[in-house]
Amino acid sequence: MTTKSAAAAARATVYGYPRQGANRELKKAVEGYWKGRVTADALRETAAELRRTTWRQLAEAGVHEVPTGDFSYYDHVLDTSVMVGAVPARHRASFESDALDGYFAMARGTQDVAPLEMTKWFDTNYHYLVPELGPDTVFATDSAKQVAELKEALALDLSARPVLVGPVTYLLLAKPAPGVPADFEPLTLLDRLLPVYAEVLADLRAAGAQWVQLDEPALVQDRTPAELNAATRAYRELGALTDRPKLLVASYFDRLGDALPVLAKAPIDGLALDFTDAAAANLDDLAAAGGLPGKRLVAGVVNGRNIWINDLEKSLSTLGTLLGLADRVDVAASCSLLHVPIDAAAERDIDPQILRWLAFARQKTTEIVALAKGLSQGTDTIAAELAANRADLASRAGSAITHDPAVRARAAAVTDAEGRRSQPYAERSAAQRSHLKLPLLPTTTIGSFPQTTELRTARADLRAGRLDTAGYEERIRNEIREVVSFQEKTGLDVLVHGEPERNDMVQYFAEQLTGYLATQHGWVQSYGTRYVRPPVLAGDISRPEPMTVRWTSFANSLTDRPVKGMLTGPVTMLAWSFVRDDQPLGDTARQVALALRDEVNDLEAAGTSVIQVDEPALRETLPLRAADRPAYLDWATESFRLTTSGVRPDTQIHTHMCYAEFGDIVRAIDDLDADVISLEAARSHMQVARELAEHGYPREAGPGVYDIHSPRVPDAAEAAALLRKGLEAIPPQRLWVNPDCGLKTRGWPETRASLENLVTAARTVRGELPAS
Repeated sequence: MTTKSAAAAARATVYGYPRQGANRELKKAVEGYWKGRVTADALRETAAELRRTTWRQLAEAGVHEVPTGDFSYYDHVLDTSVMVGAVPARHRASFESDALDGYFAMARGTQDVAPLEMTKWFDTNYHYLVPELGPDTVFATDSAKQVAELKEALALDLSARPVLVGPVTYLLLAKPAPGVPADFEPLTLLDRLLPVYAEVLADLRAAGAQWVQLDEPALVQDRTPAELNAATRAYRELGALTDRPKLLVASYFDRLGDALPVLAKAPIDGLALDFTDAAAANLDDLAAAGGLPGKRLVAGVVNGRNIWINDLEKSLSTLGTLLGLADRVDVAASCSLLHVPIDAAAERDIDPQILRWLAFARQKTTEIVALAKGLSQGTDTIAAELAANRADLASRAGSAITHDPAVRARAAAVTDAEGRRSQPYAERSAAQRSHLKLPLLPTTTIGSFPQTTELRTARADLRAGRLDTAGYEERIRNEIREVVSFQEKTGLDVLVHGEPERNDMVQYFAEQLTGYLATQHGWVQSYGTRYVRPPVLAGDISRPEPMTVRWTSFANSLTDRPVKGMLTGPVTMLAWSFVRDDQPLGDTARQVALALRDEVNDLEAAGTSVIQVDEPALRETLPLRAADRPAYLDWATESFRLTTSGVRPDTQIHTHMCYAEFGDIVRAIDDLDADVISLEAARSHMQVARELAEHGYPREAGPGVYDIHSPRVPDAAEAAALLRKGLEAIPPQRLWVNPDCGLKTRGWPETRASLENLVTAARTVRGELPAS
């Protein structure tokens, strides 16, 4: 096909869309089902209506091919495990008895059965449920969900493309099941899995699918020759099937690198690539591979992970270059729009000047459609859109909001000495032991306590004017009194104030820092029914006044035990926000670090002896390619040290991380130079404790013994067993006892019981230690 005809054939599509609904209808329906207030049929009808609404909106906007199968009640990787029959043995009976309840049991666990492990989806803030596989795993096809959703879309007279997690990525995301040797490689099951995918493809073809998309984002990471050979074998076999739809293999989040020629030469019908700045090298690599003659290319030129408007002229230039490299070039976002909010037009409180810079899922869809129209019909047909886009881009580039000379001057003047504690850890540790006088195996929590309906109602009443500031603050004081009193009675050693005044661990700070914007409706799925509203990092960052000192000091006045000051670290402030794309991330991190440094110093001056600066996103933001990681870790660890290095030696600095693969960043964890780190460990059975020991980590650590992302209450014996396992790797002088994460999503009854059991476990194991 000629370049001209390839342009004329250009169409608009997306890989996936936010699942929750404009008003988070899915969250409300699922949680209502868990509580017994919503029936299974009502839940299914809510889900079906959300799917129909999404597809109709996409089609009406001009999207020519809508995705199906991307919808999920909880997680699309869990859906894939169901599709291939990889239900863990401990969940099989409940799943066979009631598929919906069994599905949620795998996600959340029950009082008697542990859930699947949960971790981050590549370098995003989305969490997936990790498949558990072993040499005895028997796969079995269950394509009912995928077929049913395709038929729903086709019944609306829409052109639809089912989207599945590809077989190679699925196996690379999996881990050995409990009891399976740790060195078992799930990828060895590929030959067993491919026939199941073949059956799913045949089922979808029979249901009317012309194309099926197989997502293989794992191939944008560094892959061994054996892994690339597995991808070659997988797509040679699937491509050779006669009873199948056309196959579109999609990658995103980074360049494909060595995997690009593998897929380009495979007997598949199309390839979807990311062409945003993060993966711009894909263009050169595709040209070097000889393009995709006779095949379809779906070009991800609109950033599916951030919320800034697209540079339409730049994207059209990229698309024009691609026209000569494939038989047909379609236009898409770089990845599923799952990672952005639904509609910027719903934001009524953002300055209209700034709002014109923002593109959520609906606006990105409009951009994709405009680009496809401009490509296929000529730029004259979108002249008005191009003119408006140029004006919006110029408005942002020239705005005083984005540049504060004082902030930039302070960041430029930072010295190396400011980024290091003035005393080595051994001296600090001795000073802290003398000052804090804590027992062996000290107990604490990560920070937040349950955010009750009463607290959320009070915040809503304050915003609506139904409650005045004095009344609201008295409610916060009462909540802090209750939290502190409970911790004292339970016997915790280092307390927290519970964070009742905080709506979110990032948003709370963003609302008090210049340069940040908060949204009202910008909800994004983090996991399951957990949605967050990432703030927008629009300009240079500074702290006008203290943010946490008042409430931390109040809590300190209620007890003789140490109360931790609680802050969110600079990397997490970036990772859980929509960040600027007009300057390097390291520059933004330094600005945030300096603002937080002022807060740390003010907390210490107010009498706070333990200060926790959470960095749960340090691993999450790690670049997918090893070559890009050293530069990231340099600025990431520097920004943490810059935040925390101005305190006295007897002030104990904590940090916290959760739900990530920590083995990749143990050296960076060491480089943070925190005195104590707490980490998720319950679901992974203390794996991180072993990783810290293997690295020779020299400071104190608290691998979690209570999985707070499940409603089940671990008894004291279970917590003690995990603690003993932790002691196999970390000596008692350096081991803390704590939950995996904050408790804001849990209810008070389970929180009370779990923390009481945690303290009992610590006392039991403490009593087993030899007398010093």
